[in-house]
Amino acid sequence: MPDATALDAVETTDAVPSLVQRDPRPSPQRLLDDLVPPPHFAAASFDSYRPDPSQPTQAEAVEALRDRAERWSGGKGSKGGRGGLARLFSRGGGEAPKEGIYLDGGFGVGKTHLLTSLFHAVNSPSAPAAYGTFVEYTNLAGALGFRQAVEALSAKRLVCIDEFELDDPGDTVLMSRLLRELSDAGTALAATSNTLPDALGEGRFAAEDFLREIQAVASRFDVHRVDGEDYRHRGLPAPPEPATDAEVRERASQRLARGEGVVLDSFDALLAHLATVHPSRYGALLDGVSAVCWTGVRPVSDQSVALRLVVLGDRMYDRDLPLVASGAPLDQLFPDELMNGGYRKKYARAVSRLTALAREGSAS
Repeated sequence: MPDATALDAVETTDAVPSLVQRDPRPSPQRLLDDLVPPPHFAAASFDSYRPDPSQPTQAEAVEALRDRAERWSGGKGSKGGRGGLARLFSRGGGEAPKEGIYLDGGFGVGKTHLLTSLFHAVNSPSAPAAYGTFVEYTNLAGALGFRQAVEALSAKRLVCIDEFELDDPGDTVLMSRLLRELSDAGTALAATSNTLPDALGEGRFAAEDFLREIQAVASRFDVHRVDGEDYRHRGLPAPPEPATDAEVRERASQRLARGEGVVLDSFDALLAHLATVHPSRYGALLDGVSAVCWTGVRPVSDQSVALRLVVLGDRMYDRDLPLVASGAPLDQLFPDELMNGGYRKKYARAVSRLTALAREGSAS
């Protein structure tokens, strides 16, 4: 049985809008303009990051990124400010750090907070920075054309890439070439991922056939591990119980009556609609939305459907959108075969983030 039914499964009211009614078509200029940290991290800074005292790699990451920010904030070609901390990332102790830094760690340890803090510390008229997810950069290259994308991004002092993943051979070759050209142009690179750069693609495609490209990606970065537990669940209660369908509809109507930008969708209809919208447009899909309501949530076993849901969950989290849902508990969204497969870290992050949004939805 397919994971997404036809759009006749739409379950909404005449009054409450739904995401399935939307088909955003952002312009190439909008894609460029959107290369900034999402609202959730608009005020992120190194000072607001709270390292776990039991995890020394977190404090080390803050200091290493502060050092990089000092080096990079003077504009292209600026190499000032290199101190002892920069040598933490050198090979063999005496070699200068590479023009790229890569934060590797599990979900919920604050890697995105750190990456956005770096963006804010560097970004200025003399040292402009870009920030986006991996899928946003690959889509930018498709929308602008590879050469125009390189020209636009090479004008930046720093390019930040969140959620770095090589999910297919095409992306592997594209990103290897893009990073090489940006690095050669003097643009600094910073990335986060749940996977070490020389292990990207493992468990997802025949990575050994693209080993040269993967190694080329890895060679651009000094790697820093960030350990710790998921901060979203430190000392927090268990995930909220799902609402009933009637409760979801009632709460959606109440939010609408208060003038909020609420959307209400049947889960199956939403999954079907996501298949018609490129994941790079999921942010635009949520324009003007302040709360999300789903009825009939159920486990998703089809991997392509599940990965689209992961991206939507990320964009919802970026925008701090409370979630109210009925049906299966959110920690049962992805069955064991997915949670134990090659994309397990993505699914774990999605469950963590959606659970945090559901807590917010149940409290509001």
